[in-house]
Amino acid sequence: MTLAAGLFSILAICAGAFFFLAGTVGLLRFPDALTRLHALTKADNLGLGLIVLGLVPQASGVVDALKLVAVWALTQLAGATAAQLVARALRRRESGA
Repeated sequence: MTLAAGLFSILAICAGAFFFLAGTVGLLRFPDALTRLHALTKADNLGLGLIVLGLVPQASGVVDALKLVAVWALTQLAGATAAQLVARALRRRESGA
C-alpha cells in the first residue's frame, strides 16, 4: 500500500466519523422526531459511505472491496425504508388515524 492510499484512507475514515458525530448531535439537539430522523439518515449514510470509501483501498482484493460496497448499498436501502416507516407512523399518530 502506498503512502497516498494510506493518507486517503485516514482522511476518508475521519471525515466519515465526523459525519457520524454530526448526526448524533442532530439527534440530541433537534426539536422533533422528523428533523431528528432527517439528521440521522443523511449524516449516517454519508458517514458510512466515506468510511467504506476509506476502507476500499485497504481491502485485500476486488471481492472484498465489492463486499464493502454491497454492505453500504444494503444499509442505504434499509435506512431509507426504516426512515419511511417511522415517518409514516409519526404522521398517522399526529393526524389521529
